[in-house]
Amino acid sequence: MSQKLKVERKGHVLCIGLNRPEKYNAMDVELYLALADAYGELQRDDELRCGLLYGEGKHFCAGLELDKWGPQFASGRFPELPPGACDPFGLDPARRVAKPIVVAARGVCFTAALELMLAADVRIAAEDARFGQIEVKRGIYAVGGATIRFVQNIGWGNTMRYLLTGDEFDAREAQRMGLVQEVTAPGEEFAAALAIAERIARQAPLGVRATLASARLALAEGETEAARRLLPDLQPLMGSEDVKEGVASFLERREANFVGR
Repeated sequence: MSQKLKVERKGHVLCIGLNRPEKYNAMDVELYLALADAYGELQRDDELRCGLLYGEGKHFCAGLELDKWGPQFASGRFPELPPGACDPFGLDPARRVAKPIVVAARGVCFTAALELMLAADVRIAAEDARFGQIEVKRGIYAVGGATIRFVQNIGWGNTMRYLLTGDEFDAREAQRMGLVQEVTAPGEEFAAALAIAERIARQAPLGVRATLASARLALAEGETEAARRLLPDLQPLMGSEDVKEGVASFLERREANFVGR
């Protein structure tokens, strides 16, 4: 694993830290590929139920290092991912992590940082977080999913307000628009994100993944298709050990102990 990424297991949660604090965790191609490998590990390992993405130091991520990515973008393709890796931006449905990811963000959160957040599922930000999708100031546009997912998350008007101007916005504005779900004091965002990730990890893994898949299907293919799949996709879960445990824990009024089977 690259030294530019820290990966640590905390129970059923995989903590993934962007580790270039001297560069505000700006993403070069090496870091992108290391992140893809870490997401692949989260996807493959049945003991891992949730991911937590954060940045080492006082900044989440300053975005892509454009001088390192220029030749790649000129080719018209993202770097080829190694076998078993997952797309950090979730643009390839076949290589998107099927487990939830929580993000803890603080300080500078520009361009690709926002797109990593948009590809995740729950986002916590410190009060000192600064957000900016500033590609239009560089003569390009966002290609990591911002033009798609910002509209889904914060609506058309809010999206165009910030994507077309490149203006920055703060954590409270991000929360007002629905981009982040909680704002903390600086330095407390990781603990808050970990608490949510651990709560997710205590739930039934098959149920969590099915819930996430259903919601994503509704976004990708519409409500009608997602509604059509509700009961058929529930059927395989009904014979699982976790359903039996869920019912038993309810009847016995105790905390459930799910095993992911």
